[in-house]
Amino acid sequence: MTATVTPPAAGPRSRRAPLPDAGPSRPRRQTGRHVLLGGIAFLWLVPLLWAVYTSMRPYSDTSRHGYLSLPHSLGFENFGTAWQQSGMPHFFWNSVLITVPAVLGTLLFSAAVAFFVSRFDFRWNVVLLMLFTAGNLLPAQVLITPLYRLYLLIPLPGWMSDSFLLYNSVWGIIVIHIAYQCGFCTFVLSNYMRTIPKEITEAALVDGAPVWRQFFQIVLPLCRPAFAALATLESIWIYNDFFWSLALIETGDKRPITSALANLQGQYFTNPNLIAAGALMTAIPTLLVYFALQRQFISGLTLGSGK
Repeated sequence: MTATVTPPAAGPRSRRAPLPDAGPSRPRRQTGRHVLLGGIAFLWLVPLLWAVYTSMRPYSDTSRHGYLSLPHSLGFENFGTAWQQSGMPHFFWNSVLITVPAVLGTLLFSAAVAFFVSRFDFRWNVVLLMLFTAGNLLPAQVLITPLYRLYLLIPLPGWMSDSFLLYNSVWGIIVIHIAYQCGFCTFVLSNYMRTIPKEITEAALVDGAPVWRQFFQIVLPLCRPAFAALATLESIWIYNDFFWSLALIETGDKRPITSALANLQGQYFTNPNLIAAGALMTAIPTLLVYFALQRQFISGLTLGSGK
């Protein structure tokens, strides 16, 4: 006897339970994110906008009504006065003489060390890279006393320094910037060069290319985004430096543009509106460098983000 299995009676089709609320819709999340980022950007811009507002007001207006009051007159007289009183053209040229060689030297020496530690395998590879990077962990204030004594002992020919010493010379400031910034640049460039396939340099070696040709004609052109990002950062850092020039240069006429702001301060009276105008003018070259290298700078910062 064969058992017959009766299928269950077809009941009403079950309804699917409603999904829980997934939260705010995507357009609302995008709007909230943009509002948050816009608020943070505005907070970062408040000091700059306040400096622009202060620099365009005459001192008589702010002294009578206060800095938090509405302006009764606006103008650009403070910029012209700051340009003439501080001697900015001369100090701008001093900053160019320091910044350009220091940035180029930093990138060249850092790229050479990064190429060595990233393309060659040897026993103390990581230790050498850590040694270069560790130099950035020491604050400049800790190094200034032995460095000052060392600069007083290193002679230079008369065509390089009128003091015949590394102290009180532009070369001394260039050397310390290169030495102090090489650690960070070596760390960044070595990590970037490790992403370049070794088969490229190995193929060049098979074709008879020496090491210096692999470095200058193959690896360096491939590191252009990283160089652009580092050149932007190093130009801003070296250009805005005040500590090294103040401690290692005795003559005021040899100091960079950051020291020109000190010429706007009097012994018994200081005009904050004039200093704000001078500070804004000193920031113009760094903005020009950033806008000129903006695309390469952003691409250099986002390297590897898609991996």
